[in-house]
Amino acid sequence: MSTAAQMTGMAPELAQKAPEDRRMVIRRSGMIALIAFLTLIDLFGSQALLPTLVQTYGVTPAAMGFAVNASTIGMALASLIVAVFARKIDRKRGIWMCLAMLSVPTMLLAQQPDLTTFTLLRVAQGVFMSAAFTLTLTYLSEECSMTAVAGAMAAYITGNVASNLFGRLLASGLADNLGLAESFYGFAALNLAGALVAYLYIGSTSGHRRIEGEVGSVIDAWRDHLTNTKLIAMIAIGFVLLFVFVATFTYANFILSEAPFGLPQMYIGFVYFVFVPAILTTPMAAASVRRFGARASFHGAILVSLVGLGLLMTPVLALFLLGLAMVGAGLFFAQSVATGYVGRTATHDHAAANGLYLASYYLGGIAGAFVIGRVFEAQGWSVSVLVLLALVVLAGVLSLKMTR
Repeated sequence: MSTAAQMTGMAPELAQKAPEDRRMVIRRSGMIALIAFLTLIDLFGSQALLPTLVQTYGVTPAAMGFAVNASTIGMALASLIVAVFARKIDRKRGIWMCLAMLSVPTMLLAQQPDLTTFTLLRVAQGVFMSAAFTLTLTYLSEECSMTAVAGAMAAYITGNVASNLFGRLLASGLADNLGLAESFYGFAALNLAGALVAYLYIGSTSGHRRIEGEVGSVIDAWRDHLTNTKLIAMIAIGFVLLFVFVATFTYANFILSEAPFGLPQMYIGFVYFVFVPAILTTPMAAASVRRFGARASFHGAILVSLVGLGLLMTPVLALFLLGLAMVGAGLFFAQSVATGYVGRTATHDHAAANGLYLASYYLGGIAGAFVIGRVFEAQGWSVSVLVLLALVVLAGVLSLKMTR
């Protein structure tokens, strides 16, 4: 295998493709972003409903925060399961079927079940979201030329960012104007739309196939990956990134709904326009890595996140919102850099490497909801933010493993 192919884990014929037509690249990026948007909209939309859900179910913020973010448990499990069976799964069929099945637990959430059932349905949502997500990342690694992988990944992360903004706006708007159940029905309709887009867009040639270097079992691949110190550092960084993100944007809802801010549910939905900067900056991650290198790009994103977290301890709404915008932009930019670096660091079996990274990433999400929920109730918001600041610094230290 050529050096370029080894760096990306792709077959030589994929790594050596000629530069692609610009219109084709733009069209593909748009469709990839749309699929990402429709895949992950359920993950983030429910977070905007936390104050309403707490009142509806009559539980504590920490209990509801854990239940809403339980989807990340299913996402972590599915990341590993898909990695095990990825060589036998047709990419196109797997993606669109997962999105179609995602609509089922989403519709069931509209029935307002007890908290345990709510939590289990969120786990089920996570399984289907993560399966579609992991298969899409693997599809991109296999189907794109080496130079196009970073841009494709950035497009997918951009769709992820957009789902944060519009998912929360949609959830808040539907809950305020129609009701809580209608917000979940709306998400189910979008899941089915995502299945249709994936079915129509993803080519029939994207079926599974063995890539050169994929030998032995997935367990052997994982064992080999876990001897790669750079990849281990990325796996740990993934855990930290979603830990901080979920914790910040879960419990910031309660700060915004209480004194001194006291925002109603609809206004809390509008607050998430703070993700607009992230939508604009995340696509720049690939260009930044090419120009400045992964480590410098990651450190810049981490610095922005640190400043943003510091602003979340102020009682001034404008500064608080600026802090949320900086945290969102910094963490998503960092995620794009880290996700792309996993693809360049893994020397073979991308599905196995992506599975490890995404499992750690999603476990970080549920850990953030659980740990910071307890800290938030026991010590308050300021102490919670200090814990998050320490973790972001840790991510910066781990990123020293990145090289050009």
